[in-house]
Amino acid sequence: MHISDLHAGRAFHPRVADQLAREAHDLCPDLVIISGDLVQRADFMSQWEQIVQYLQRLPEPRLIIPGNHDVPLFHLFERFFRPFDRYRQYISPDLNPVFERPGLVVVGGNSAHGWTIDGGYVDPDQQREMERQFARYPDDVCKIAVLHHGVVRPPGCERRSIVRNADEVTQMLERSGVDVLLCGHHHVAYVDVVGNARKFIVCQSGTSASRRIREGMRGKNAYNVLMIKDSTIHISQRVYVETTGKFEPFAVYEFQRRAIGYSSMR
Repeated sequence: MHISDLHAGRAFHPRVADQLAREAHDLCPDLVIISGDLVQRADFMSQWEQIVQYLQRLPEPRLIIPGNHDVPLFHLFERFFRPFDRYRQYISPDLNPVFERPGLVVVGGNSAHGWTIDGGYVDPDQQREMERQFARYPDDVCKIAVLHHGVVRPPGCERRSIVRNADEVTQMLERSGVDVLLCGHHHVAYVDVVGNARKFIVCQSGTSASRRIREGMRGKNAYNVLMIKDSTIHISQRVYVETTGKFEPFAVYEFQRRAIGYSSMR
């Protein structure tokens, strides 16, 4: 189960968040992945306390990475010199978590930093660490990367930030044999295939539990469900529908796993 952009604080939507937690337990996933922006403003301890209480309601295991909103905005010294102190205190000291089980590895990376408000960047050390982790596993293992910022802009998000070294990061993911990149940030549900030498799937979640939704169905509160099989990867995008008070399936994709990457879907 892939969720993103919870934005605890004024932007948090308790009713949607309650339903998200209920559906997470109904799904009983092997892993809950949260791709950043846990809080709206990292400067305020109350928002960290709120998100910690909420995370305790979600199933385990969980793999969590930070987003740009998880970096302080107003406390400039912390923003520039200790941007993840509060994240480490409240969420995890590990900015690069790894989850593994037979046939699957998930590697989280950090694309957030304190030198910009919205933009992302995956520095060389971070890239090397992600590539090193993926290199430990053979090609038949499904490899999933998690970043907050993506490497492509979804339609309608042309002015929003991606990682500024997107080409470089894309090449690293290709070299690593990554099957899927999970990300958030744009608050738009989006799935596509990218890459050159070895294509991979980009699967983006909309905001799963905040009021910061965008226009159109893909801009609603959303999360993704991934089912990994020997020969296929199945992705279901689910969006929150006010009339039912539930997340309903919106789009379904099925990709054939190939040695040279992904080229077909439905």
